[in-house]
Amino acid sequence: MHARIPTTLETIQNARLHANKKLGQHFLTDEMLLSAIVRCAALPHNVHAIEIGSGPGGLTRALLAEDHVAHLTAIELDARCVVALQPLVEHYPQRFTLHQRDALDVRLHDLTPAPRAVVANLPYNVGTTLIIHWLKEIATYGAGVVDSITVMLQKEVVERIVAAPDTTDYGRFSILCQWLCEVDYCMDVPPEAFTPPPAVMSSVVRLVPRAQPAFAASWEEVEAFTHAAFAQRRKMLRKNLLAWRSDAVERMEACSIDPTRRAETLTQKEIATLLIK
Repeated sequence: MHARIPTTLETIQNARLHANKKLGQHFLTDEMLLSAIVRCAALPHNVHAIEIGSGPGGLTRALLAEDHVAHLTAIELDARCVVALQPLVEHYPQRFTLHQRDALDVRLHDLTPAPRAVVANLPYNVGTTLIIHWLKEIATYGAGVVDSITVMLQKEVVERIVAAPDTTDYGRFSILCQWLCEVDYCMDVPPEAFTPPPAVMSSVVRLVPRAQPAFAASWEEVEAFTHAAFAQRRKMLRKNLLAWRSDAVERMEACSIDPTRRAETLTQKEIATLLIK
């Protein structure tokens, strides 16, 4: 018979874990909130779940308690947390695999069989970078890379992911996410739910890769266009897009897009028109 698994708080205490600010760590221990995040993920039956940044294992435990999870693969860079999570590895030898690796060195479709889904409380210092990393993989290998990505990030980052055109939060990151995925703002998580409390509100967002991108283009094309369009956010498109194409103004006029507009007003449909014109 297996020994009792230590709780998340016991793991923190027993291993004397202190959140590492350099790694962007904030430990979430509220079991109700952790279960709510798993529910937000809407995991299918027999899914192979992937967790990034397990920390002391709060979300790890919630995922392993979910019947739909056939197997959980966790990526954790912090050696202290890897050691602290060994009781979970030993308790679930057939359902839980733990790797000490940098998630930016990993491709999702190499980790587990399909169907696969990411569920994670992402380290705040690399959250946006990780999302971009996965979007590139989806753009390269298709929607089959992952069924869904449900992650907790700073609220301001989630607001950028789901932002609509012609709003303050809408920008390059919004376009890249919504070009490849359907996005859904799930819930907010207050600072006091964490150890230590972060200085900002956190939120959970779910991204589901589209069967086909919102418009046909390569990652390089969309990246180059958005980089130029938002290089100087308050400048007009006729100024910014010259770095993208020397005929940018003529191209906009041919597409009935006013060159004096700003990048944050462009819809996905208008971007598609400019790219394929």
